[in-house]
Amino acid sequence: MKYAICNETFQDWPFDKAFAYAKQCGYTGVEVAPFTIHESAYEITPAVREQVRNQIKDAGLECVGLHWLLAKTEGYYLTTPDDTVRRATGDYLAELARLCRDLDGSIMVLGSPFQRNLLPGVTHEQAMELAADAVKSAMPVLEDCGVTLALEPLGPGEGDFLNTAESGIELAKMVDSPNCRLHLDVKAMSTESKPIDQVIRESADYVAHFHANDPNLLGPGMGDVEFEPIFSALKEIDYDGWVSVEVFDYKPGIETICEKSIAYMKDVNSRIQ
Repeated sequence: MKYAICNETFQDWPFDKAFAYAKQCGYTGVEVAPFTIHESAYEITPAVREQVRNQIKDAGLECVGLHWLLAKTEGYYLTTPDDTVRRATGDYLAELARLCRDLDGSIMVLGSPFQRNLLPGVTHEQAMELAADAVKSAMPVLEDCGVTLALEPLGPGEGDFLNTAESGIELAKMVDSPNCRLHLDVKAMSTESKPIDQVIRESADYVAHFHANDPNLLGPGMGDVEFEPIFSALKEIDYDGWVSVEVFDYKPGIETICEKSIAYMKDVNSRIQ
């Protein structure tokens, strides 16, 4: 199992310090939120892309890819009927694919609920068609860059569009590209009516990426969710991608989050092998 961590976990730490510490803790990959480099991917120059890529490599890590794709951006919306905005959104996803490639990443996690929630008068069925249209427009660039877009279902507490893994798979089928797959997140799956391990098994053919966390917004093992059934299900479906720690509550401290999360995951994994 390959363990990674999302770089915004380190908040205001310089990249060199953050990446070196992640490696020290035992992570082998890092997942990058583009806004931690610049709020617009268009403004991230080739020189800066090379610098960040080298910082990741110099720390002995691999770049997993990108997440929080549309966070802190303006003018983009995945499910809008506005053709101009939707086209701009597809174009921006394509630029993010180029950024991902330039950092040596291969996965882009598309969550961004504030840029996809249902707008007034738009049904969920219409939103699915609109989202598929936006994503399809970006797919030629993603395919050319060797980047996979992993659609992220989120719980109803975060939005009203794409709330289940089943709907994520449906959207991936509508896009109809080998480079459009599914992302699973423990916190989000905790809101589904099915047990998490069942969701994982039923999503086996589409899972491209995985986030480990807890509904309490902390890391794996720092809440009530037991990971033995989760990791057992991942093993059962022969998942060989990254398990990336993503937290939303930083109060315990960066070091505590990093160290406890990976120690717990390694312990669980050792007990199911």
